Amino acid sequence: MKVGIPAEIKNNESRVGITPIGVKELTSAGHTVVVEKGAGLNSGITDEEYIAAGAKMGSVEEAWDVDMVVHVKEPQPAEFKYFKKGLILYTYLHLAPEPELTQALQDSGVVGIAYETVQETDGSLPLLAPMSEVAGFRAAIIAATWQEKHRGGNGILLSGVTGTPKGKVVVIGAGVAGMNAAKQALGLGARVTILDINLHKLKFIDDVFPEMQTLYSSEHNIAEELKDADAVISTVLIPGYAAPKVVKEYMVKAMKPGSIIVDVAIDQGGSVETIDHATTHDDPVFEKFGVNHYSVANMPGTTARTSTYALTNACLRYMMALAKDGIKACLTYPALLKGVNTIDGKVTFPGVAEALNKECYDAKAIIERLVK
Repeated sequence: MKVGIPAEIKNNESRVGITPIGVKELTSAGHTVVVEKGAGLNSGITDEEYIAAGAKMGSVEEAWDVDMVVHVKEPQPAEFKYFKKGLILYTYLHLAPEPELTQALQDSGVVGIAYETVQETDGSLPLLAPMSEVAGFRAAIIAATWQEKHRGGNGILLSGVTGTPKGKVVVIGAGVAGMNAAKQALGLGARVTILDINLHKLKFIDDVFPEMQTLYSSEHNIAEELKDADAVISTVLIPGYAAPKVVKEYMVKAMKPGSIIVDVAIDQGGSVETIDHATTHDDPVFEKFGVNHYSVANMPGTTARTSTYALTNACLRYMMALAKDGIKACLTYPALLKGVNTIDGKVTFPGVAEALNKECYDAKAIIERLVK
């Protein structure tokens, strides 16, 4: 198979779809890899490193004129012109809040395989997990940074110092992102409250991190905890579906002026009612009701080297299967089948169809028909 790695063009997205290690695995298996010139520079990877691993360097057009494109973020409108029937697009798609991208994938017949919906039988999300780790850690650091007075915060050091109170961080959701946010906030010295509806997770946190406050994630408990929070990190999402709005407007209105909300679920439309749009790394925060809101949709993009290597580690196994067998690999790997969001002009993931009011088709049936 011919595999293309275009450079990322989303605002301040410094990751790249593959490392030289991944290229070496593909080329050693007999596949051709075309990397756009300079695509890895922001992740600290030179063209020479890719060439040494067996890649061919080319233009953006050459990187898209392949059988499978390995990307990081969802394609931007300027890239829609490269879509073609049967092209496998292997990347984060987050289609639920993206009607234009979804329609472009349908119109062109692209096979859209979304990292965020690849799901193992135990419910784990192997391709979402590494970036959720990064986003969680980053969220706590961002929350601490935006407490600085010159950034519009209250001038609070989350750890406090001797004789002064610690700042309070509320984390909603105890999944991968939430746990990493809570651990980082705890490491920064903050008072941390974490909420979730899974009592088994909360019991685990109580046993391992007794210094954290755990609470069941009810609307009442969220509202009460937000009243005196210095920072709120919301991580709640349902893979592939529009994120539920767990932080309501009335809760935000009751928060302290100068506090900060970080919405890690913004890729899926956001879990905070007062956040109605994604922001960028160039202009990451806006103020509403006296509260700062951070809603950057590609948080791991700023720690590109770590993120790129972590992403390739997670994605390579399925990437190799797709390169070897094409879409037939989705019949061999049930987790990969769940990653198929569009194929042959059809939407095949229920959460996307529900969010965009489209008919949902059976991906397995379509693939079986196409590979006959």
